[in-house]
Amino acid sequence: MTTRESMEYDVVIVGGGPAGLSAAIRLKQLDADLSVVVLEKGSEIGAHILSGAVLDPVGLDALLPDWRTRGAPISVEVTEDNFYLLGEAGKIRVPNWPMPGLMSNHGNYIVSMGNVCRWLAKQAEALGVEIFPGMAASQLVMDGDRVKGVVAGEFGLEADGTPGPNYEPGMELHGKYVLLGEGVRGSLSKQVFRKYDLGAGHEPQKFGLGMKEIWEIDPEKHRLGTVTHTMGWPLGKNAGGGSFIYHAENNQVLIGFVVHLGYENPYLYPYQEFQRFKHHPMVAELLKGGKRVAYGARAITEGGWQSLPKLVAPGVALLGCSAGMVNLPRIKGNHNAMLSGKAAAEAVVEALRAGREGDELTAYETAVRTGPIAADLKPVRNVKPIWSRYGLMASLAAGGLDMWTNSLFGLSFFGTVKHGKTDAQATGKAADFAPIDYPKPDGKLSFDRLTNVAFSFTNHEESQPAHLKLTDPSIPIAYTLPTFAEPAQRYCPAGVYEVVENRFVINFQNCVHCKTCDIKDPPQNITWTTPQGGDGPNYPNM
Repeated sequence: MTTRESMEYDVVIVGGGPAGLSAAIRLKQLDADLSVVVLEKGSEIGAHILSGAVLDPVGLDALLPDWRTRGAPISVEVTEDNFYLLGEAGKIRVPNWPMPGLMSNHGNYIVSMGNVCRWLAKQAEALGVEIFPGMAASQLVMDGDRVKGVVAGEFGLEADGTPGPNYEPGMELHGKYVLLGEGVRGSLSKQVFRKYDLGAGHEPQKFGLGMKEIWEIDPEKHRLGTVTHTMGWPLGKNAGGGSFIYHAENNQVLIGFVVHLGYENPYLYPYQEFQRFKHHPMVAELLKGGKRVAYGARAITEGGWQSLPKLVAPGVALLGCSAGMVNLPRIKGNHNAMLSGKAAAEAVVEALRAGREGDELTAYETAVRTGPIAADLKPVRNVKPIWSRYGLMASLAAGGLDMWTNSLFGLSFFGTVKHGKTDAQATGKAADFAPIDYPKPDGKLSFDRLTNVAFSFTNHEESQPAHLKLTDPSIPIAYTLPTFAEPAQRYCPAGVYEVVENRFVINFQNCVHCKTCDIKDPPQNITWTTPQGGDGPNYPNM
């Protein structure tokens, strides 16, 4: 049995994203004497942060009202809001006036959330928060039925999982409370979710795969502050999803594509859909003469209000995207992540002042379900399930009407529509679908996966155990390949999975930590776990 040293804190926070950092800041605002530590698996704060992003500043306003005078990297206010339905060669502009007010981006900002998180980390450290990047939290530490802490900083395992010559067992970091802000499908959050059955009585979580590139374009085509969203082509009826194009600073555009992971056709290739999208005349003309400078991908929670699980268990709470707080129609979750971190911190301080330790933070649960996060998520709760069941046009009509009635009267004609199947269960059998013929990348607008992965600056130490685990190594070839044409070859946006001479090959070095495999694998045979700390993508300003 491995013996580890331990460190004691009042609060241990896993994840240096907007939720975790907001919790850390709020804790120290309320009680400067609290000992607070933030553990981040990326090589630095922001290295693993990928978001669109148009930021609604409501969370930041609540946390740090003077952020505008503190030098926050938030300066590009949205000046123009466009929405298009695309066909293969044309487009239809959808006017803004029929849309509910909640869909407006007036007062929001185009940002790099990686840079925002780096700035938030500085604010936290100035308050006395300890932040340890490159420290992957790989295990829970239990005290009876209570989560007592986590194991972080284990290094030097050999490929077979045994300690190598430079093995470091890591440390146990104990807290009176542990807050998990790992983002979508975090490995510890998933364990807590299952251990305490937090999803009981709630709809299954739904997900999308978001892929993003940053381009430097011709200054003559750049329109600072312009926000464009599209739906329709190239996905058509094959899957739900859409795109975003945000004109940021320095003649850069942030261009991304989201594919809802509840699609049926196992031959669908989300990455190739993204690359094909860039050949639409509207997009191709914008990017012509420009150059791609970064690429990345991550999963997005899309289940919304009805998929929000129980958020607390003894000693632990789920924050932000670990629980699933993205408002899908608005394509925003960072504001709710920050609000959740703030609410969790306030519940922790209330508990500690009352002399409690390691119980369930029911005050946090109540704050999320009755406060601004609920007000943001409840009115849009039916847009995603209507889209999944009846398609894009029904979602625009019925979903739009539902958002209006919810916004104006707090009422819905539909009640709360259920999601039904998980994304893995939604995958159809290969025999029922035809393969999709995708055009080859041209190397100018579109690129092959491995070329693009190089622009994520991802790196994994190759001698460590693969962090992508197969419950049964025989299943991919014996079952998933003949039944579903092994969709891991296609749904992974980084080319991690291959079938080579009837062998299932895992190129874990390519992994950009999107977690899609953990979500979409039909037999749920793949589990994403943390590699050693610091490994993975190194996004400069995603």
